[in-house]
Amino acid sequence: MHKQRITNKEFIFGRNPIIEALRTHTPLEKIFLLHGTHGNAIEQIRFLAKQRGIVCTEISHHRLKELSEGEETQGVIALRSAKQYIEVEDILNIATEKGEQPFVLILDEIEDPHNVGAIIRTAECCGVHGIIVPKHNSASLTSTVSKSSAGAIEYVNIAKVTNIVSTITELQERGIWIIGTDEKAPKKFSDYDFSSPVAIVVGNEGKGVRKLVKEHCDELLHIPLQGKISSLNVSVAAGIILYEVVRKRRNAHQ
Repeated sequence: MHKQRITNKEFIFGRNPIIEALRTHTPLEKIFLLHGTHGNAIEQIRFLAKQRGIVCTEISHHRLKELSEGEETQGVIALRSAKQYIEVEDILNIATEKGEQPFVLILDEIEDPHNVGAIIRTAECCGVHGIIVPKHNSASLTSTVSKSSAGAIEYVNIAKVTNIVSTITELQERGIWIIGTDEKAPKKFSDYDFSSPVAIVVGNEGKGVRKLVKEHCDELLHIPLQGKISSLNVSVAAGIILYEVVRKRRNAHQ
């Protein structure tokens, strides 16, 4: 009998190895299932993945072949995560333990792993208590993100949530102000105080922060631009806002 192997540090191939990874709480981003694949092992994978909040996505045979690069998969591949996620509540507890006002970053459907890695690196340097990412339509925390973060991913607390809007509402109920970024917002980022508990929201590379998410923000801010280009790279924009929070809070304590 052919024994399934972990042949790529990004992926786990085969039904039994993936069931074992799920049972032992190996950090996984998502699971890819060949469309139409059935059986007891597949149902067990779906059940265990649901328990752990891991997304299962059905893909075509062509896509499965691309991901497997010739390895035997038994119709299922798991994408490893470079990070074990925590809960949003854990992030807030970290702020409490440090005796600091919560300083949270929300990434609204940022898809480029290099951008996510760069943002994580800056967030770590700024002392962000944690980052919140959505389960869907967001770059997975793979080794590419880890490398782009220059190792910062090891020190940053990250929570993955099903619904960003619901999470925003929960944070607001906890007294946290939600500050979104929007190039059309009337208020400049430098005019905001940032001394209160805050969660900064930065959006997708092309679309920015989604309309529904912006509608739930307490404040929208823009970064003034002087050149001909109409927008900044999202990782650069995030860095500017995060360091403004650091600057304002430091000045408030002087």
